[in-house]
Amino acid sequence: METLVMFLLTGSLIQGVLCSYKINLPNRVEALKGSCVFIPCTFDIGQNLKNDLTDSAKRKWFKGKTLQFDSSSPNNGPLKGEIFGTATQKNCTTCFDNISQSHKGSYYFRLEGSDTLQYSYKEPKHSQVQIVVLESPPKPTLRVFKDQQELMKMMEVIEGSSVNLRCSTKIFCPSRPPSLRWSSSLNENVTEKQYQNQTELISDLNLTVSHRHHRVTFTCTATHQLQQPITTQESWMLLVQYAPRNTSVTINPAGLVLEGRSVTLSCSSNANPAVNYTWYRDTNGLLNPVQTGPNLTINDTDSTHSGQYYCTAENKRGTQNISLLLDVQFAPKISSSCSRNSAMACVCEAHGNPCPTLEWRLSGHVLYNSTETSISEETLGSTGVKGVLTTHRSLKDTDILQCFSANIYGSASQQFQAVPPPKETSEKHKTAALSD
Repeated sequence: METLVMFLLTGSLIQGVLCSYKINLPNRVEALKGSCVFIPCTFDIGQNLKNDLTDSAKRKWFKGKTLQFDSSSPNNGPLKGEIFGTATQKNCTTCFDNISQSHKGSYYFRLEGSDTLQYSYKEPKHSQVQIVVLESPPKPTLRVFKDQQELMKMMEVIEGSSVNLRCSTKIFCPSRPPSLRWSSSLNENVTEKQYQNQTELISDLNLTVSHRHHRVTFTCTATHQLQQPITTQESWMLLVQYAPRNTSVTINPAGLVLEGRSVTLSCSSNANPAVNYTWYRDTNGLLNPVQTGPNLTINDTDSTHSGQYYCTAENKRGTQNISLLLDVQFAPKISSSCSRNSAMACVCEAHGNPCPTLEWRLSGHVLYNSTETSISEETLGSTGVKGVLTTHRSLKDTDILQCFSANIYGSASQQFQAVPPPKETSEKHKTAALSD
């Protein structure tokens, strides 16, 4: 019975000693062909063996049964490199140089100190590290955050928002870390902040987005330092919602609008999301809606279509208005009348665009102010002119009085024969002559 108890106690002590061996290392590390590979690693031994651990202890790496690296001769094995720290620090962190595809595989760590301290940290009791060799570096990882929330591709942000673009790339070899650089299709300088840890290089680009950033592509380029530098890149197109900007209107056909022709007013605006357009016309200071849509077509124009038109561009982010003066050009149109009391008085109005000239003619000869004839003239807005003629001249029945108006698009005239004096007036003059 005592023998059995002693056996069980001894077995428990041995198991305790064995269980005190521990190792911390990743299950998998990636290496870039032609670069180095970094394996973070720490180990532990039983407290009863701590006096057996000295800095002269050998720290080794094996693949299967083959020794690959020995800390006592780091440049003589199949894998060459550096193991960091000392054995008493329980450090097994290692960097292997000039990795090739032949180095891929599963590795375990072995510690060799005194005769009592000989131990391999291998499966099934301990994890091993798998070295995976990549022919070329992967693209950098690009992520975008707004208010600490990650955005997915094609998600939109509102103008004025603060956005963080984060680019990261793996550090395969800490002694030769890669570099990161930002660029954009906007062709403007960008300010970035970089930091790194043992395995990753990170670059943050912080910006307050504006309408200028809509559909701008930001590209992060990673350069890995090998015998021949290799670059990879990843891009992100920023989509920004913003109110209408740079709203403008055009006339087609361009140039002057002639009466009787068709004209199309077109409105355009920069915005996201797309805008809705509404046309208004200023009528005596009131804006009356005409129609919706970017284009307003007026067929068979005339003078009544002249005036101020407004285009309103609107989306859920805001509104912008712009106005346009439609100025229909046309040849003069005349209206006139004459009357006679003691003198002959005629009024003539002419309307045209541009504003026409007006003159009076008698039997083809231009009339001017004289002792017998008075001519006055006034403008009626921007497209009209009014002339008044008063004459005491004795006119023959064959005399023709004419109102004539012209502008660059044509001329118009109205003529009438001289108006005889009223019959009653003539009888009075005749009686007066007899009394004399």
